[in-house]
Amino acid sequence: MAIDSDVLVVGGGLAAITSAVAAAREGADVRLVSHKSSTLRQASGLVDALGYVPATEPAQPLREGPPTAGRELDRDDWPDPEGPLADPFEAIDRLPETHPYRVLGADALREGLALFDDLAGDAYRGGHTETNALLPTFGGSVKPTARYPAAAEAGIASDGRPALIVGFRSLTEYDARAFAGRLEAAGVPFDVAGAEVEFAEAFRADTKVTRLAKALDHDEEIDGVPAREALAKAVAPHLHDVVDEAGGVDRVGRVGFPAFLGDQEGDAVRAELSDRLGADVFEIPMGPPSLPGLRLEDRLYDALDAEGVRFETGFPVVGIEAETDGSIETVSVDRKGRETPYGADAFVLATGGLVGKGLDSDREGVREPAFGLHVEQPEDRYEWFVDDAFGDQPYARFGVRIGEDGRALDADGEAAYDNVFAAGGVVGGADVAREKSASGVSLATGIVAGRQAATEATQ
Repeated sequence: MAIDSDVLVVGGGLAAITSAVAAAREGADVRLVSHKSSTLRQASGLVDALGYVPATEPAQPLREGPPTAGRELDRDDWPDPEGPLADPFEAIDRLPETHPYRVLGADALREGLALFDDLAGDAYRGGHTETNALLPTFGGSVKPTARYPAAAEAGIASDGRPALIVGFRSLTEYDARAFAGRLEAAGVPFDVAGAEVEFAEAFRADTKVTRLAKALDHDEEIDGVPAREALAKAVAPHLHDVVDEAGGVDRVGRVGFPAFLGDQEGDAVRAELSDRLGADVFEIPMGPPSLPGLRLEDRLYDALDAEGVRFETGFPVVGIEAETDGSIETVSVDRKGRETPYGADAFVLATGGLVGKGLDSDREGVREPAFGLHVEQPEDRYEWFVDDAFGDQPYARFGVRIGEDGRALDADGEAAYDNVFAAGGVVGGADVAREKSASGVSLATGIVAGRQAATEATQ
């Protein structure tokens, strides 16, 4: 006997959660099943809409020669992407026609961002404007983003106050001085310096950033001194380390830390450090495990609870049962070795792309394994890529095509199934890594798929 709901969402990331909440708010009974934990915990916690418009054609014609050599290009042959963009909406019309933003329309992105604002609440900033903000990231670059954690707010690049970037000698993967140097090289409009201090040395050498965050949460004593006070004392001697262009020394107005300033009590940790240092404190997104990503995941899964969405993690979809009328009746889910049917009136596929394993690939081609949906791709494998690492890579846009209502399409451009919609990384047409658009595509496709699935299920 099948486990039934109005809408079944398959996936566990931002697109899946957006779809589930959107469907629930349309009055549908919604269930979400996912194979693995969401990739949110590996992400920066920044929510990008569109940061760049990549060039889709080389500036110079392809050279002649055998198949691989025919696609070899020098770096200078390929134009730089347009950006960073101040207004992501203004640039949507310059994207390829198959891009999800072009297919669904700019309002889908607007409504997806508005839903995110509602779910994230006061934990995020950026909802007051349609323009991007520029945020420093762990690699020392400045990234255009549409929404960013409140914890990162004081670090925006448009703020001209001098900044001190703090690192810790025991965290070798995070070099504050090199980070500050890369920011200067990027042309940020403020003076910046880096300083390495002792604090994390009080913990084991293999201590994870989550452990450091807990110590600050609970203000644990370190050598008899509360953790927050100990951290402030370690940083305080470096507050005059920023040298301006004229050779003078400015007192910093803000201090940036790796993103581990508390987990549950982050606001209190930053407030106390700011008070002790006399400067605004902000976090800089780090690589995985990402505390901003974990915090966002917790908030979004709390939102599923609040909307009455039931969810289960750790159970992959292993098959489908289709009806003769062109719709899917049930999907089979592997629950610890036993196949269990899940029935629904409408389904949303939001399992991710090649990185998230929502798409499989080998030498024969690229496939969508859960529902067996068509994946648009050239038959000639040599047309999947260009040899220039900086060029437009066709494989980055591989995925399931969708229509204006978010339905998954077949090879002929018709609905693959009447009741199947797709959202997020499994949808093709966008090079989200180069565009800095992954979160925006998830939100735009997710809200459309969720609403349309609810309409299909309840009509």
